[in-house]
Amino acid sequence: MTGKAKPKKHTAKEIAAKVDAATTNRGGGKAGRADRSGSEKGGHAKLECPHCKITAPDLKSMQIHHDAKHPKLPFDDSKLVNLHASHVVESSKPRPGVRGSHKN
Repeated sequence: MTGKAKPKKHTAKEIAAKVDAATTNRGGGKAGRADRSGSEKGGHAKLECPHCKITAPDLKSMQIHHDAKHPKLPFDDSKLVNLHASHVVESSKPRPGVRGSHKN
């Protein structure tokens, strides 16, 4: 016998949340490190700073980085390296935020 208002079994909502957490790629861990760095296509980092080679996901973030780290140099968005344009898409690799797992 259980206490007051305590369910005896796991609820369907709780089980569904656990399945979702286990099978959704959140982009963390070793697999997510390469993705976040932008070293491979499909990563979050789209732009690379021409001065210090740090990566950023968009132009606004790169401009914030440039203002903080290179205040004496003028910001020119035409000098930024677009990492997504220089890599070829490999469709066999999992992408971040894709639902599902590698388990069969």
